[in-house]
This record gives sequence, C-alpha cells and structure tokens, in this order.
Amino acid sequence: EMAKEIQPDLVLLDIMLPDIDGFELLRTIRAEHTYPVIMLTARGSQNDKIEGLSLGADDYVVKPFRPLELVARCKAQLRRYTSYGSRATEEDSAELSVDGLTINKDSRTVTVDERPVRCTPLEYAILLYLVEHRGKVVSVEELFSAVWGEEFMASSSNTVMVHIRHLREKIGDDAANPRFIKNIWGVGYTIEG
Repeated sequence: EMAKEIQPDLVLLDIMLPDIDGFELLRTIRAEHTYPVIMLTARGSQNDKIEGLSLGADDYVVKPFRPLELVARCKAQLRRYTSYGSRATEEDSAELSVDGLTINKDSRTVTVDERPVRCTPLEYAILLYLVEHRGKVVSVEELFSAVWGEEFMASSSNTVMVHIRHLREKIGDDAANPRFIKNIWGVGYTIEG
C-alpha cells in the first residue's frame, strides 16, 4: 500500500513477510516501478539470490549484515538510480541506436523495434554501458566496476550473469543466437555496431 501511495527513492524488502512473500511483492513492484530494490533476508542460498536478482532486485543482502555496509549499498543504489535511472536529468539530449535497439538518454527509455522495454536502473546502466562501448569487448570485471561501483569479487560474475540473462529476456535476445548482447567466452560481453 505504501508503494502505491508514495514514490519511494529505494525499497528495502525482506523476503519473509507476514502477509505476502517478498518475491511476490517484488514482482508487483517491478510491474510498475523501476526504483532500486534491495532484498534483505536470512535465506542466503544461491538459488534465493538468483531468484531475487532475476525478478528485478538490484542487490541482495543476507542477515546478519553490518549496518554501515547496508547504508553504503543504499547510497550506491541511489547514486546509480540518479545517474542512470528515471530520476536522472542530463543536459545533452542523446539517442543511441544499434540494430533496432534504441536508448533515449533524455527520457531514460529503451525500445526494441519501437516496442518499449521496462528496465530496472541496473539493467539500464548495463545496457547503456555496453551500447556506449559498442564494438569493444567489455570484461565482466569492467562492467561490474562501472555499473555497481564496487570492487569485483569472484561472486560478482554470477551477479553480472543473472542481470545480463534478465536483460536478454526483456529485449528478446536469444543467448544461443544473440541479436544484441554477445557473450565472448572467458572475456566478457559486447554489442557490435
């Protein structure tokens, strides 16, 4: 109800809620909103993390956590949302297009063959980074550092992979025969054009 009444800057969402499953609530939020969502949970299994990220969570924090780490993660998400998300403003108007994929940097919108695509701030940031660096193979480490603004760790590869998979589903990109985001095995990702 609060998400409907107010437009939050960020949502901290626990998976285990008394009335509704946190994953179900995340689906409801993502159907209409793109603001950052950080999942908080005592369930730290890899499958839970992958499910949360696949449904559109921007980050996943397992209890117990250090309060200062949570504050830092919130600040990082808000910084990204303001830089890459729908709250951002930019003086220079620009529209980037690659093979039917169009990113309008003014309105922060993405279309594929003129069909609107709803992206989370992280998905938008990933796509924008790849399009701005089209023709270049972007390593997983570079992509993670640029989009998440954090130091790359071994587990970061899974985070990037899950977001890329979710983004591919949204833009109708087949991983086996990609039209847009190509995986260069052992190196990273590229958008040609």
